[in-house]
This record gives sequence, structure tokens and C-alpha cells, in this order.
Amino acid sequence: MNRLAGVTSPYLLQHADNPVDWWPWAPEAFEEARRRDVPVLLSIGYSACHWCHVMAHESFEDDDTAAYMNEHFVSVKVDREERPDVDAVYMEAVQAATGQGGWPMTVFLTPGAEPFYFGTYFPPAPRHGMPSFRQVLEGVTAAWTDRRGEVDEVAGRIVRDLAGRTLAYGGQGTPGEEELAQALLGLTREYDAAHGGFGGAPKFPPSMVLEFLLRHHARAGAEGALQMAADTCEAMARGGIYDQLGGGFARYSVDREWVVPHFEKMLYDNALLCRVYAHLWRITGSDLARRVALETADFMVRELRTPEGGFASALDADSALADGSGKHAEGAYYVWTPGQLREVLGEEDAEFAMRHFGVTEEGTFEHGSSVLQLPQDAGVADAGRVSSVRERLLAAREQRPRPGRDDKIVAAWNGLAIAALAEVGGYFDRPDLVERATEAADLLVRLHMDDGARLTRTSRDGHAGANAGVLEDYADVAEGFLALASVSGEGAWLDFAGFLLDIVLDRFTGPEGQLYDTAHDAERLIRRPQDPTDNAAPSGWTAAAGALLSYAAHTGSEAHRTEAERALGVVKALGPRAPRFIGWGLAAAEALLDGPREVAVVGAPGGDGMRNLHKAALLGTAPGAVVAAGVPGGDEFPLLAGRTLVDGKPAAYVCRHFVCAAPVTEVEALRGELGSQG
Repeated sequence: MNRLAGVTSPYLLQHADNPVDWWPWAPEAFEEARRRDVPVLLSIGYSACHWCHVMAHESFEDDDTAAYMNEHFVSVKVDREERPDVDAVYMEAVQAATGQGGWPMTVFLTPGAEPFYFGTYFPPAPRHGMPSFRQVLEGVTAAWTDRRGEVDEVAGRIVRDLAGRTLAYGGQGTPGEEELAQALLGLTREYDAAHGGFGGAPKFPPSMVLEFLLRHHARAGAEGALQMAADTCEAMARGGIYDQLGGGFARYSVDREWVVPHFEKMLYDNALLCRVYAHLWRITGSDLARRVALETADFMVRELRTPEGGFASALDADSALADGSGKHAEGAYYVWTPGQLREVLGEEDAEFAMRHFGVTEEGTFEHGSSVLQLPQDAGVADAGRVSSVRERLLAAREQRPRPGRDDKIVAAWNGLAIAALAEVGGYFDRPDLVERATEAADLLVRLHMDDGARLTRTSRDGHAGANAGVLEDYADVAEGFLALASVSGEGAWLDFAGFLLDIVLDRFTGPEGQLYDTAHDAERLIRRPQDPTDNAAPSGWTAAAGALLSYAAHTGSEAHRTEAERALGVVKALGPRAPRFIGWGLAAAEALLDGPREVAVVGAPGGDGMRNLHKAALLGTAPGAVVAAGVPGGDEFPLLAGRTLVDGKPAAYVCRHFVCAAPVTEVEALRGELGSQG
């Protein structure tokens, strides 16, 4: 048993029985490297990472390899989801040195934490032009022993280069019509008109770009933007990237047609996509969008909810084969052969299922198996028969060995889930989903926030982790609380969002409005991480800009509005050049251009008139509109101050750009003010 036995990260615990003498990231590890005068081997991954498991099995579980590592290195294992700051700093170094990056990430450091040699996955024997892991270890040892001056020079040059990369995009002016039009044009050029989405294989769900496209259509009426969003959503929902039996999305598609996914399911993907499909339905009334939003919400609650009321990080791509061999394979839980369909459904329904789900004799995946999808040419199917087939296949799948679950709770990703569940619950009259969102929010306040509203990044089994929250935690949790406040009518969530955003202003913001991923008083790394680009989830920078803007609309706070505008300077700079990688920032910019609109709904609680106006406000498509609902003149929300009934009836007040329209008492009139799906 090594030093990982007592940690909270499921990923690190997977390595607790390795013969490698692993250390967690800690000052003591680097002190030990100095004492022994050996380099640090830093290995970064996460629990749902397929190739992380492969390298662990091939190398870290091998006694000879472990013995060599123990003799010549201090080995440090990091869960990138617990320490995104450490991951970001060294990933930037890997990408700068090699032009690419990924996980597992393997970096060799001096005892001063300066990187000097990099890689990702290394095989146990040389292949495909890659050296073996043992060759890499021996080469690094030889360089450390025989060419120390060269190693120190390389490490120093890398650190100097990283230190010079600070961004100063704050305060460059706010993005306007021109920048957003250029971003849309850039997206149009990269759009895959045949299959939806952007670029080629591998193809990732463009969640944040889709939010921008939907908001741009709502504000500017651009039909092309809506078409790209709707077609991409339909292609993904019909593809193998979407779980046609249990709901929820896989991480990405290995092909450009969305057929074969990389089967891991991440909380952040599903939270973001759940919200996208709900927003698509809000604009178009699409039955498919409604179904996918609800199925994805139900998937998160069913598969990812923990006993404490939060949401687990991920489900693994791999699971054990059902043959009892104990062997694991990627996708084993999800794929089907024709024979397996016949075994569950019988001959006639199996033939129907093969046509409906695109299962072929030769298979669309490996070993004659197929990923279930909904081919466009399958024709109209009997809905009752489809439902029966799905239920029987899902019941049979439940008997298979399940994928492993990374059950740590990440504050940021739970914030995204809270926003999605609250909105879907509010749109579709599912109070149970709003309740699940509220329980997760309660958990974050109880377990992740201290008395000064400082956030802890992760928890597990009801125990808070040791790592401080980063910018995305503060921003995404604030986003979740703001959405929950609008849906629930409980102003306490607005207050909690304010506490978090005040910390963003105080501890994460630079003098020119630029934002940093770690607080001013966080652990000092070789560089203070700072990345405004949206990748798998919104960057802390753009998420903070959006949340600050919403909070300012709720409260009238000029300080929060000013910092939101300064932070959005990065969108002015990057939106026209790299729109695929700043989608959330573009979506926030759409809200800024539209106002955002401030909606106050007043009436007697529980009455039909109040309830109908509140729901109409939530269904408004005006980008980034904020909603406050309560009793006339109530103190739950600043927007309710001075708001009264109109002729004794519940009323809605809509304000924008410091101008308020006359209050309305009819749902249709409010829809006209905000734009909405009836």
C-alpha cells in the first residue's frame, strides 16, 4: 500500500495498491526528490480515462517497472479533476513542447517542479514509433545523471516561456454586433453540413457553441444559426453518442457521423447538453429536443446522483464483459450483436430492433457488435413497439456488469447540473427535478462552502476534499444558484451566488479585468494558470463573465456589471478568430447585447395566474434574461421592490437597458415581451 490509501479521489485510489511508491501532489514529495536528488515523475489522469487504465495495467502494476520508478524517481499521481490548476499548467507545457496533449499525461520535473521532458501514454514495448515506457525512464535517468546542466537549462527555458504567457484581454472593450457576426461566419465555415457539428473526427458535442447559436437566433433572428443548432442536436440525438436506451451522452464520437462514441459519460457534458436541448425546445417546440432534455435529466438523477444528494463526476468507458472472464472492454455495457437482440427480444422483434437501431450483422463497433442509433432512413416506427423493445433491452442491459463510477462530487460540474435540472424541471412541470437541483445546491453550501464562502473543489462520501476551489467552481456554482433562484423563487440562492461572485472579484480578478483560474492566495505553481477558452466545459473566465452579468441584472450592481464587461473583452479578441473555443463567452456576449432583460413576476404564491406568468417568464427566449418571482414588494429579490399587483391581478414587469415596459397581466403579452415557445 502506497501513500494514496487515504485520499478522496477515486482515480488515485485505483492506484493505491500499485507497486509504485506513489505520492499525492504535496510539498513533501518535492522535498523528498531534493533529498534524494532525483527527478519527479508526474502522472496525471482521471478515473474515466480509458488509456489511463491501460497504462496503469501495463506499467504501473508491473513489478519490474515499478521497482525502476521507485529507485530513480519520486512518482506523483494527480487526478486532473481534483487539481485542474496543476493539470492546466503542465498541459500547457506539454502542448507547447510537443504540439499536442492528452491523458494520461506524463511529465518529468526537477525537484523545483520545473518540467523538462513530456509525453502522454507510453506503451510497455516500442510500437507505432513510440518508445517504450522503460526506455523513456532510462533515457530521463541518463540525462539527469550525465547531462544535468542541459536538463536545468531546458527546465528554466520552459518556465520562463510559460511565465511570459499572461493574458491581458480584460478591458479591451465589449464585443458587439460585428464580432458576433464574424464569429457566426467562422462557425458557418467550419460547420459539417452533412452530419452536424464542427470539424472532423474525433467530434465533440459543441454544447457552448450551440448555446451561442440559439441565443443569436433569439436576439438577431438568424435562421442559419438556428438551423445549425437544430440539425446538430438532431444528429447527436440520433447517433451512437447518445444512449438510445438509458439516455445521456458519451464524451465524444470517434467518427464525424456521431456513430461510435468514446463511451465514458461525464457529468459536465450531460448537464450542458440537457440545458441545450431544453433551450432548443423552448425556441422550436421540438418533440425530440423535449424527449432528450428529459431523458438526460433523468439519466443524471438515476445514474450519477450520490446518497448525499450531489452528482458523481463520471461513468467509465470500460466495463467487465458479461462472459464471466473478468476482462474489461470499452463499450461492453452498451453495445449489441444481432444474437444478443434475438436472445432478449425473440426473432421478430429482434429484426425490428435491428432496423430501428441500426444494428448490422457485421457490426458498427468491434467484434461484430453495434452501437445503437436511430438512422434517418429507418422510417416511421410503431411508438408502442419501440417503447416495449427499449424497456426489454434496458432491463437486459441492467443485468450486465456496470461501468465503474467516479463518485467524487466536483463543485463546478454540480453547479452546471443544478442549472440544467432546475430549468428542465421548471419548463416541463417536473418539481422532482427542481427538488434534486435544490438538494445538490444544499450539499454544496453545507459541505463545500466555508463560513467565508470559500469553496472546496471536491467531496466524496460526505467528506470535503483538501483542494481549494478554482475559478470555474465559483462561476459555475454561482450560475447554478442563479438558475435555481429564478425557477424556485427562493432569493437565498441569489444571495449565495453573490457571496461567490464577490470572491471572484476580490481574489481572481487582475487589474485590467483579466481573470485567473486560481485565487491570489492559492498554492503557487510555476505559473498562475489562466485560460479563457472553453473546452469540455465553460472556462472559468467566460463562466464568471456570464454569472457576473446575470447577478448584476438581478441586483443592479454596477461593480458586477463593470467586471462582466471587462471580462468579456476576451470575447471581443477571440470570438472572431476562434469561435469554436469560446462559445460560452459568445453566449454571454449575446446576453450583454440584449440587456439582459430583467423580469419580475408578482402575485399570490400558488395561484394559477402567478404560476402561469412565472412559467411564461422562464420560457422567454431573450438571451440571458433573469427572472424574479414572489409576492408584491417582496424582499426575496431586489427586482421585486416596489412591484405591485395590477388591478388585483398577478403582473410581470420587464426592464431592459434601464427602461421598463408597462406591466402585463396576460401570458400572451409577456410572451410577446420575451419571445417564447407556447
